[in-house]
Amino acid sequence: WPQYFRFVLLFFNCLLSFGSYFCFDIPSVLQDQFQGKLTCPNATVINGTVDCVLGLGMTPQEYNFLFVIHSWTNAVVLILAGFLIDKLGNFGVYLFPLLCVLGSSLFALGSHFKGTPHMLPIMLIGRLLFGSGSGSVMILQDRITAFWFKGKELSLGFGLTLGFSRLGSVLNFFITNTFEERYGMQWTLWGGVLLCVMGFIITIIVGCMDKTGMRRLGLDGAIQEESSKLKIQDLKQLSLRYWLLVLTTMFFYNVIFPFIADASKFIQDKFSSYSQKEAVYTVGAIYDVALLFTAVVGIIIDNIGLRAIFTLVCAILTLPVFGLLAFTYVPPLVSTIWLGVTYSITAVSTWPSIALVVPQVTLGTAIGVANSVQMLGNGVANLIIGQILGTVASGTKIPLWRWQWMMVFMLANMVSCIVTAALLNIVDHRQGGTLNKTSKRSEQAERDLVKESLNHREDERDYKAIKSNYIKF
Repeated sequence: WPQYFRFVLLFFNCLLSFGSYFCFDIPSVLQDQFQGKLTCPNATVINGTVDCVLGLGMTPQEYNFLFVIHSWTNAVVLILAGFLIDKLGNFGVYLFPLLCVLGSSLFALGSHFKGTPHMLPIMLIGRLLFGSGSGSVMILQDRITAFWFKGKELSLGFGLTLGFSRLGSVLNFFITNTFEERYGMQWTLWGGVLLCVMGFIITIIVGCMDKTGMRRLGLDGAIQEESSKLKIQDLKQLSLRYWLLVLTTMFFYNVIFPFIADASKFIQDKFSSYSQKEAVYTVGAIYDVALLFTAVVGIIIDNIGLRAIFTLVCAILTLPVFGLLAFTYVPPLVSTIWLGVTYSITAVSTWPSIALVVPQVTLGTAIGVANSVQMLGNGVANLIIGQILGTVASGTKIPLWRWQWMMVFMLANMVSCIVTAALLNIVDHRQGGTLNKTSKRSEQAERDLVKESLNHREDERDYKAIKSNYIKF
C-alpha cells in the first residue's frame, strides 16, 4: 500500500471515539445544571410533575454515580469486548458504536423526565448502555492503530488518536455551555447523540479500510487463523510488565477523569470570583493541552524511547498539582495546564507500550483488560469522591475541607502510581529494556516485514500444492 493509506486510515480511526468522548464529558461541563436548583420560585406541581424545573437537582453523590456506572460497566464489558475483537475481527464489533447511540439516546431521553422519580433510573440505564459501547470502541481504535503503526511511528499514531479523540472533549468544554444556554439541556444532549451516530458511520468506513488493507498485504488469513486459536485462558500468559503497565495507567487515570468530573464546581466553590463558564474553560485546559501536544510528544518518544522512564517522571511531577489545588490559592489554570502536560506524556507513553509487550493476536484482549481495570479504578475513585463530598442539597457550596480531602485522595493515587511505575522500570530493565528503547524502525526492518508477508503467501501456496498431490496419491 502507498504510505498515505495508513494515514488516511488513521484519520478516520481518530474520529471513531469523537462522539463518545463528547458525550462522556457533557455532565462535567453542565455540572451546575445537573446539580442545579430543582425548581423555580413558586413552582407548581401538575399531575405529580414539578413545573418550571431549572436544573436536574442531583446531589453530588448522585451526580458522581453517573460516572461510577459508566466506569463499572466498562470494567465488566471490556474484557469480553477485547476478546471478541481478537476472535471475530473488526467486522464483528459494529454492535459497540450502536450501543453508544442507544445509550446516549436513553440518557438524553431521561432529561425529559426531570422533576420525576423516573429521571435518574433512565439516565443511569443510558449511561450503562453508553459505557458498554464507548470503551469497546476505544479498544477497536487502539488495535487498528497498533497494527498499522507498530514498529514505526507507534507513539505518533497513538498520540494522534488520543489527541483527535480528545477534540470531542475540547469542543465540549468550549461550546456546550453556550449551546445549552441558547437551546436548553435536552437539545444539548440530543446533539451528543448525533455525534455518536457519526461515530457509527465512521466505524463502518474504518472497518472496510482495515479489512481491505490486510487482504492486500496477504495477512488477513494468517491473523484469522491465529485468532481462531485464541482462548480466554491465554490471559494467564500476559507478562508482569503488562500488569504493571495496567496498574500504573489505572492509578494515573484515577486522578484525571474523577478530577475533571468535579473540578468546575471545586473551582467555583474555592475561587468565588470564577463564573461557571470560566471554571469550565479552566478545567478544559487539560484537554486543550492534550490536543496540542500528544502528536508532538508521540514523535519525540518514537525517536528516543524511554516510555517507562517518562511515565515515572510524569507521575512524580504530578504530585505537586493536587497540593497546589488543596492548600494554596495559586490560579487553578496553572494546575490544569500542568496536569494536561503530564497526562499527555503519560498517555502516549503507556498505551502504545501494551503493543510492545503482548502478541498482536491477543492485543485486543490485552487492551480490553487494561481499559477494564482502569474503568474499575475510576469507578471506585468516583464513588469515594462522592462519599467525601457528601449528600448536601443541590446547589449548596461544599465546604473547603471536603475538597481538601478529595485532593489528598488524589495524592494517594499518585503515590501508588509512582510505586508501580518504579517497579515497571525495574522489571523492564531486567527483561531487556523493551519499553525504554526507540520503536523507530530502520528501512531494512521494513523490508524484512514485506519479505515476511511474501514468504507467508509462498508457504501457503506450497502447502496447498502438497495437499493436492497427497490427495491424488
